[in-house]
Amino acid sequence: MTVSLAAPARSWSPWQWLYGGAHTARHAWLSRRANRLPRPVISVGNLHWGGGGKTPMVAAIASHLRDAGQRVTILTRGYGSKGVGVRILSRGEGPLLGPKIAGDEPVLLAGQLPGVAVIVCPDRALAGRHALERLDPAPEIFLLDDGFSHLGLHRDLDILVFPASDPFAGGKLAPGGRLREPLRSSRRADAVLLTGAPDLTSDLGGQLATTLRPYGFDGPGFASRTLSGEPQLATQGQIRPGCRVLVIAGIARPAPFFETVSRLGFEVAEQLEFPDHHAYPQASLDKIRDAYRRHSAELVLTTGKDRVKLQGQLELPLADVPIRAEPEAGFFQWLDAELDKIRAAG
Repeated sequence: MTVSLAAPARSWSPWQWLYGGAHTARHAWLSRRANRLPRPVISVGNLHWGGGGKTPMVAAIASHLRDAGQRVTILTRGYGSKGVGVRILSRGEGPLLGPKIAGDEPVLLAGQLPGVAVIVCPDRALAGRHALERLDPAPEIFLLDDGFSHLGLHRDLDILVFPASDPFAGGKLAPGGRLREPLRSSRRADAVLLTGAPDLTSDLGGQLATTLRPYGFDGPGFASRTLSGEPQLATQGQIRPGCRVLVIAGIARPAPFFETVSRLGFEVAEQLEFPDHHAYPQASLDKIRDAYRRHSAELVLTTGKDRVKLQGQLELPLADVPIRAEPEAGFFQWLDAELDKIRAAG
């Protein structure tokens, strides 16, 4: 994969300037009113509309901190869920709620991260206070999933991710572009990460940081690879090598997932795309069943966050491809050093 880190052309319409100005005013207003928690808060977010590689990065950071002996609690809004208020999804022993109540990505994180608590609530400050009151032992550090635009809570570190497949989303804001905040918002970040990098030896993170300098960003840049594991059945059993599969993805950027599956040696009967965070109503389930039978498939192969929604609703053999982020070593060295500074400052 070739990664282009050239700065996008700056050709904004009057609407783009209006939208960008509104973002600047919103940040200035909310930042003065942000709540604080009495523990360090790290945010992982992006400027894109979905698909930036945030969730695997949150899992990687949470694992690193947990393995260093720190009590980590993830605070997440639970996008697309029907639950209300503060929900303790996990106390560190796996998900206590399903994706309809807690959201697909939070349930996926809770299942992947033993020893890490996960709290779901749109108000992350309220969720953090709830965690400090209800979790025993109490959290030592908070990690915000998709927190860059959540300005109601003060962050001690803001980490901004950019997908290698589309780093700058054309440089334009919605509705004409794929950015939800202008690139100049990167000046609020403490570090930037290029996710899904093809390798960790080409200083792609440094190149990303350099490209963002004219927009006001002055921190370090790092790169992270995305690694896939062996497909895992949702129930017990083994997967026959080279079997005929129906591939399903309800994520913002399905192309990298489809490319990953194509390299695993399966016979791909068909690829079905659904919208990001798709809830899989009956019509969608029927479409999957019809394609599975029509192609005489042996397995439905999907993403982790789709699997947590389909499991229990689909009687067909179901498996997902585990995905994990592997940041370059310098990133965790930087993170640990920054946390030491934050704690020393009291």
